[in-house]
Amino acid sequence: MNPEFKPLADALYKERVLRARRTPPERRIMEGPALFDMACAATMAGIRMQRPGATEEQVLGELRRRLDVQRRLENQRA
Repeated sequence: MNPEFKPLADALYKERVLRARRTPPERRIMEGPALFDMACAATMAGIRMQRPGATEEQVLGELRRRLDVQRRLENQRA
């Protein structure tokens, strides 16, 4: 990162943390599914870029495979 931008990046990060701390717990819980959906959409866009000819079914299959791998890795750490 360019050293000129570090103070700005730090300030933005601090503001995000403070905003998150002010968010009521029930709202944070409700935002979880929306964040998961956004992450899945971004992952699927990446899969489509990696595999331009893939059908929607293939893209969803690859997303499921990646989620399964992540789940197994998390279980190994527990």
